[in-house]
Amino acid sequence: MEDAKRKRGRKPKVPNPSEALESPSSNIALDDVFSVSNVEIIPSTTTSTSAAATTTAARPRGRPKKLPKLPENPEPLHPQLPPAILSPSRRIPNGNATGVGGGGGGGGELSGDSVGGRVLPAMDAVVKVFCVHTEPNFSLPWQRKRQYSSSSSGFVIGGRRVLTNAHSVEHYTQVKVKKRGSDTKYLATVLAIGTECDIAMLTVNDDEFWEGVSPVEFGELPALQDAVTVVGYPIGGDTISVTSGVVSRIEILSYVHGSTELLGLQIDAAINSGNSGGPAFNDKGSCVGIAFQSLKHEDVENIGYVIPTPVIQHFIQDYEKNEAYTGFPILGVEWQKMENPDLRTAMSMKPDQKGVRIRRVDPTAPESGVLKSSDIMLSFDGVDIANDGTVPFRHGERIGFSYLVSQKYSGDSSAIKVLRDSEILNFNIKLASHRRLIPAHNKGRPPSYYIIAGFVFTIVSVPYLRSEYGKDYEYEAPVKLLDKLLHSMPQSPDEQLVVVSQVLVSDINIGYEDIVNTQVLAFNGKLVKNLKSLAEMVENCDDEFLKFDLEYEQIVVLRTKTAKAATPDILTMHCIPSAMSDDLKT
Repeated sequence: MEDAKRKRGRKPKVPNPSEALESPSSNIALDDVFSVSNVEIIPSTTTSTSAAATTTAARPRGRPKKLPKLPENPEPLHPQLPPAILSPSRRIPNGNATGVGGGGGGGGELSGDSVGGRVLPAMDAVVKVFCVHTEPNFSLPWQRKRQYSSSSSGFVIGGRRVLTNAHSVEHYTQVKVKKRGSDTKYLATVLAIGTECDIAMLTVNDDEFWEGVSPVEFGELPALQDAVTVVGYPIGGDTISVTSGVVSRIEILSYVHGSTELLGLQIDAAINSGNSGGPAFNDKGSCVGIAFQSLKHEDVENIGYVIPTPVIQHFIQDYEKNEAYTGFPILGVEWQKMENPDLRTAMSMKPDQKGVRIRRVDPTAPESGVLKSSDIMLSFDGVDIANDGTVPFRHGERIGFSYLVSQKYSGDSSAIKVLRDSEILNFNIKLASHRRLIPAHNKGRPPSYYIIAGFVFTIVSVPYLRSEYGKDYEYEAPVKLLDKLLHSMPQSPDEQLVVVSQVLVSDINIGYEDIVNTQVLAFNGKLVKNLKSLAEMVENCDDEFLKFDLEYEQIVVLRTKTAKAATPDILTMHCIPSAMSDDLKT
């Protein structure tokens, strides 16, 4: 009976089970796109007089709760959005699709104000970028998707130019910029888009826009724990926003938009949707980078990434030198670490020799003429390469040797020392941009296609895979295509991966309706090199049958005259303007 009685007084506190302090076993990776399905808009909390009066009237009994003491300078709150790049194909509920990246403005003439010895950047150089996008429809390549709008950040640099992110103006049809404190939007012209480094350069022809605006000055690459200030126009308001943090890591990062690896800064300042394209400043008021993407994972928060000044200067100088963006050169080799002592001994390496083993060489790269598989790369431009593939980088730091390659320009030469059959060889190699069999981007060009008898032939690219299988295409796409995406190298500069995208159902192609995204290997016994060569062979074919050899030992046979005669009616039925894209007609 005593146990059944309810005791008076406060219940004892039940201690919470202790949380494990070990690191999660799952790998943390950058998301390739900003998923609107994961966006959760946190409503802003406001305090009104009427609400306060209601609370006072209905005050509960007992001792009032002690309110926490507010700091003297509270930091602004930001909505907790999934930190990743916002795909231009997505729209948030209010209709404004925005990229991710931190932005801030600063001018060549600093404001002169300082707080605790810290110079405040002039924010009049910060601009808000408005873009109208019209994306190609890669699944239906003869048409485009519905246009949509986005907003991001940018900043003014010397030469009457504005820098922003490449993903902020991707597939643009119109770009406008607005200065801080202004109500006028000025039409902008896109000068260059650097897909690999995720930087774009704009200009404005209206002289009124440049009145009273001082360009941003660039600073040196910051060190660890250096303070950074990110300024821009993130989601949650229309005015400028400022967040602060420190540099927490400097290393070779994966640039999600460009599918490349370049030098990057990791900071702990909040970077949210809409910050794309604005700069990050150091405590001297100089720009040290452009914040452009964030890490999206349930176990992390406030991890943002900044494009550092060496990458920015490379983009600017490349444009000034060539009057166009030519890209970052890449050493066209795949390499293996040489950390295992038995492996080094088997490769005839001496105890004082270090380097990496070349696994494969891209047949289309200039270095394919001199480098071979199983060569040990000892140094690049006189800098010794360690067994783990790193090189010295400032005091007490090391970085991947691909950083040395990224400092070069397309067409530059580099000295490479290799160990081959116990002999040291020196080569002078001309660097060039790398080309993949399945390209990561179409660089603004519309997709190519060719249609015959309802068979839609097109080229495989990463945007195409994303259009067909969604953002998880790396798990949903056919294994054959994924294997070629990750491991295949082009055997010639113009080689493309041609597939039957779909079959537009007609009486002539009965029995072939289920063929989807299957690679075309040969036509009438001749290998298919690219889509243009396939279209030319089909159009000029005088044989009785059209025979297509597909992947998985599958074949398609059509009578030539019947197939060509039925094509116009199929195009009319599906409102397709032409049987081939414009680039195949030339």
